[in-house]
Amino acid sequence: MGRMSKYSAEVRERAVRMVMEHRAEHASEWEAICSIAAKIGCSAETLRKWKRRAEVDGGSRDGVTTAERQRVKELERENRELRRANLILRQASAYFAQAELDRRQK
Repeated sequence: MGRMSKYSAEVRERAVRMVMEHRAEHASEWEAICSIAAKIGCSAETLRKWKRRAEVDGGSRDGVTTAERQRVKELERENRELRRANLILRQASAYFAQAELDRRQK
């Protein structure tokens, strides 16, 4: 994850597991989420997002997995670095080409 969570990966995983294990004891998934979120001290929406993320990562829900999102971020960073390096090389090449022309004219 990009930003640090105040909840460890273990706490998030356990909370998601608890929602799945105790779903039948509640009238709806949302009710189960609200109950468990209150017990661990996070918002119900936070726990709902953790559960959705776990479902995507586990393949039971469509979407981009955490690993795929991380890979895209790495590729975008690498792309930015390569564009910057190419710009520097183009500028240096133009500078040296101009210097060579100036030298020949003398």
